[in-house]
Amino acid sequence: MSTYVSKRTAIAITTTAAAAAAALSLVLVTTASADGAAPRTGQAAAALPSVSGSPEGAFTRIADFYGSYVDAVYDNDGRTADQLRSFYLSKPLQAELKKWEETNHANGVLRAQNVPTQWKVASTGSGAGKTNATVTLTWGGGDTTRIHVQADLKTKKITSITD
Repeated sequence: MSTYVSKRTAIAITTTAAAAAAALSLVLVTTASADGAAPRTGQAAAALPSVSGSPEGAFTRIADFYGSYVDAVYDNDGRTADQLRSFYLSKPLQAELKKWEETNHANGVLRAQNVPTQWKVASTGSGAGKTNATVTLTWGGGDTTRIHVQADLKTKKITSITD
């Protein structure tokens, strides 16, 4: 019986070592930076970026809108930007933005004349049938601006964009 236990222990140790080596190899082979570059030798495995959401949540709709809208404006795709506004923004907000843009000669969604290099949407809570978020836009020089955005919980349409 002692020989059986020893063989089983040796097999378990060998199997565990082989599994650990395989896992380490897999981590080194599959880990890549966000830009798709292979990791450097000795580079620790970092968490890969992740984005998630739900079509049922008004907050997610705000994030979806800003991500898609910034991409469309960055790509100089006015048609897509207009379609995004039509889908995500309430009719009264669309009219309000049109007036704001005529007065300020800037993009009312971004509150600027140029396009940000990065965006981030953070929830600031919900109540009274609305969800609120702060959108932080980062510009080419590293400066940031914050925009306050509100969406209706029932319709999920964005109803307010303010500085």
